[in-house]
Amino acid sequence: METIPSFNQYIERSIKENWDFDALTDYKGATLQYHDVARKIEKLHILFENSGVQKGDKIALCGRNSSCWAVAFLATLTYGAVVVPIQHEFTPDQVHHIVNHSEAKLLFVGDVVATTINPEAMPALEGIVYIPDFSLVLSRSESLTYAREHLNEIFGKKYPKYFRVEHVSYYVDDAEDLALINYTSGTTGFSKGVMLPYRTIWGNLNFCMNHLGTHVPSRSNMVCILPMAHMYGLAIEFIFGFCRGLHLYFLTRLPSPTLIAEAFSTVKPSLIVAVPLIIDKIIRKRVFPIVQTHKVKLLLSMPVISKKVKQKICEQVINAFGGNMYEIIIGGAALNKEVEAFLKAIDFPFTVGYGTTECAPLISYSDYKDFVPQSCGQPVDGMEVKILSPDPEHVPGEIITRGVNVMTGYYKNQEATDAVIDKDGWYHTGDTGTMSADGHIFIRGRIKNMLLGANGQNIYPEEIEDKLNSMAMVSESIIIQKDEKLIALVHPEQEEIKSMGFSREDIENIMEQNRLELNNSLPPFSKISAIQLYDEEFEKTPKKSIKRYLYQPKML
Repeated sequence: METIPSFNQYIERSIKENWDFDALTDYKGATLQYHDVARKIEKLHILFENSGVQKGDKIALCGRNSSCWAVAFLATLTYGAVVVPIQHEFTPDQVHHIVNHSEAKLLFVGDVVATTINPEAMPALEGIVYIPDFSLVLSRSESLTYAREHLNEIFGKKYPKYFRVEHVSYYVDDAEDLALINYTSGTTGFSKGVMLPYRTIWGNLNFCMNHLGTHVPSRSNMVCILPMAHMYGLAIEFIFGFCRGLHLYFLTRLPSPTLIAEAFSTVKPSLIVAVPLIIDKIIRKRVFPIVQTHKVKLLLSMPVISKKVKQKICEQVINAFGGNMYEIIIGGAALNKEVEAFLKAIDFPFTVGYGTTECAPLISYSDYKDFVPQSCGQPVDGMEVKILSPDPEHVPGEIITRGVNVMTGYYKNQEATDAVIDKDGWYHTGDTGTMSADGHIFIRGRIKNMLLGANGQNIYPEEIEDKLNSMAMVSESIIIQKDEKLIALVHPEQEEIKSMGFSREDIENIMEQNRLELNNSLPPFSKISAIQLYDEEFEKTPKKSIKRYLYQPKML
């Protein structure tokens, strides 16, 4: 393998080059400049050093996105310890399990998490640190207690004049050193700990610097919408953003479409990274009501002026996202085909990427100018992709990949590692897809989600759900199989039901009409037998994928 530079050098360089510029802001709250971040990192290094934290020790982080979360993350990596980001939506039992399984020495917790966890359930922890001010929630070590109580004094003795740019010097990592253990949200039981060495973080960052860095100006703004405990948001928004010298804004609370739209308008980000659900909600709530009027449809049908009308619509949509971004990168799940077709028709600058936690996360991406509808880009630098199919262009097969971004395995789980990484180093994604001659990847679905028709036909529930989600009064849906019949579970649009004054019977009639219309567009083996209504939203993972396993027939 080629010699890979130290990842921590990117962090060090960005801090030094942007010393007096804004770095991290808690939206509608305080701002840290790059020199403030460096100073806080140094104080945490002193805390680690004086409390006996060694290079390679695990430090867990569990809290909502914030500037202080970001500082704790950077401090851990640049010290040479291993970060264990834990999604704050996890239950206390899951947090306890991950802390214990990862053998974390310290746990950083946010304000909400601090009130729910039980320290007694994590007996090996030496201390719990409160993220908002880095105070101690718990200390089981005299040296940790002393170091925290005397932190400013120790810092003052180490830097008697003041802390300057030349004092910034970080751990020089090796490509195969373990950097992160990221526990996937998973679908059954406790999730697996994905071991990501520094080369995987570097591989993703290097690709982003080369392909996005040229379009995203240093010291421009970005809103971090996605949870940083998840690799997509961590790598593309935070790590790339920080190393590019951007000013990052953290929403610090549940990112509702209203809050996100407000932040876009205020911050005017130069790049937007999102999951389909966010884009879908903003387009359907703020854009479709304007462009789907009779007047606009009439204008779009006139060849002479339709181009100008599309340009005007595109400008309006861009303005809905702050008016300043180079492009929107969508990942984590498939974009609804109706929304995608609309955005493509108006030449809106968006693209869809593909990745997994096990690849930290990037597998494929294309710039919006090269984006092919319904694809998720081409393999990124340093990664090979193959389709296990006799005819990869036309017959779906499992997507496999290998290269610089691939994990070393699952922590303390060789059996699970061997099940997904073969002897030649190919990581088996569990996704099915095809690939065009020029390398564009088209995902068909998850192998484990695939249903089998009565005569052995492959049924991809995501394809049916995509059509159903575009129909009247449908907010979201899941296709399940029960006694060889396909049933659609539907959560209807609650706001529309209220505004229209529809009764339960009205909704059932609308859904039956949807079912008949949907079946007209499906092959016989994919037709839906019934639609069942769900009043509550379906439970989701942090990246907003529905937890399908909760709704399988045996669970109903």
